[in-house]
Amino acid sequence: MLIENGVIDSIHNNKKILFDLRYLPNHIRKPIIIFIHGFKGFKDWGHWNLIANYFAEHGFVFIKMNLSHNGTTLENPLGFDDLDAFGKNNHTIEMDDIGSLIDHVFSNGLEIAEEALNRNKVYLIGHSRGGGCAILKAVEDKRVSGLVTWASVDTLQPSLAPDEIELWKKEGVRFIYNGRTKQQMPLYFQLWEDIKKNQERFNIQNKITLLNKPMLILHGDKDETLPLSMAENLKQWKYDAQFKVIKNGNHTFGGQHPYPYQKLQPITLELVEETISFLNKKKRGSE
Repeated sequence: MLIENGVIDSIHNNKKILFDLRYLPNHIRKPIIIFIHGFKGFKDWGHWNLIANYFAEHGFVFIKMNLSHNGTTLENPLGFDDLDAFGKNNHTIEMDDIGSLIDHVFSNGLEIAEEALNRNKVYLIGHSRGGGCAILKAVEDKRVSGLVTWASVDTLQPSLAPDEIELWKKEGVRFIYNGRTKQQMPLYFQLWEDIKKNQERFNIQNKITLLNKPMLILHGDKDETLPLSMAENLKQWKYDAQFKVIKNGNHTFGGQHPYPYQKLQPITLELVEETISFLNKKKRGSE
């Protein structure tokens, strides 16, 4: 297996998008997966690298990205050293970052032999909040062939009372505690302004009904962060999506950071094998 690392420019605030890709170096044209991490996430969190290896071993080019304002840096992609960038993040930036990486894939920018790439099969996989962005980008971008959501949100709008929003506006920032790193992570009020400015664009309930591409929804029934009802809502709104509940699956499907195991756990294997089965069916049906 070959692992390549790359950096491209975000169009926002002179930030960079760090990514890596994994694949088997043969002459077989491979579908391309772009993986989008969630809130307080990054591409090398927990078991994401083992998952990426698994997909590569099963015939995919698997690309993981760090969204440009996720709080990590090129120098330390495993830590939240740039909390100011985290505070300046919003969904417009995230959507543009995903678009920039898709542009890079289609501009012959990848350090990989052309005969190994099947650009007719570009799939998005989004975890948690990244699932919401994946849905919206799949609707917007004709180059995306389909998508899979893992423990996805069903809305990008925070559940805040009017007085909480007023306080946020007055103070300009609210803080989210990261229990793992013990950091108070800022969210500047511009995030709310971006959501309100783009209410229709970011309306997952409305937009998903316009999705005319194959979709697989996977969610754990023991998700401690996002309730299973969110996945059920996605299925209701996108009635022809495939939907599978991962029994005893938590929000990260057995992942933790740092990850103490050398192999994927059974719940994680169920997640990735369901995903691969779904994508392989789509691949066979179009080639």
